[in-house]
Amino acid sequence: MPNNRNAAKADRQAQKRRLQNRSQTASLKTLVKKFKTGIGAAEGAAPAVTLAEVSKRLDQAGAKRLIHPKKASRLKSRLAKAQNKAAAAR
Repeated sequence: MPNNRNAAKADRQAQKRRLQNRSQTASLKTLVKKFKTGIGAAEGAAPAVTLAEVSKRLDQAGAKRLIHPKKASRLKSRLAKAQNKAAAAR
């Protein structure tokens, strides 16, 4: 329980930011999962999400510190590697 008005406002702001961050993180994870499942899809089917879209969203999340920038870079690298491996297997 906050002891003064400033602490109460800070608490409200923190809760609001937490909800926004959770929502954005969940949508980012969903996008990455859609890309991963799209890699394994049939050859003729168009992917639901492209690597460019995922890369852009990961870069934005890293820039906003939603996730660590190096984590964003690592994920982009791993996704690109997985896509290239799947393309070579076809």
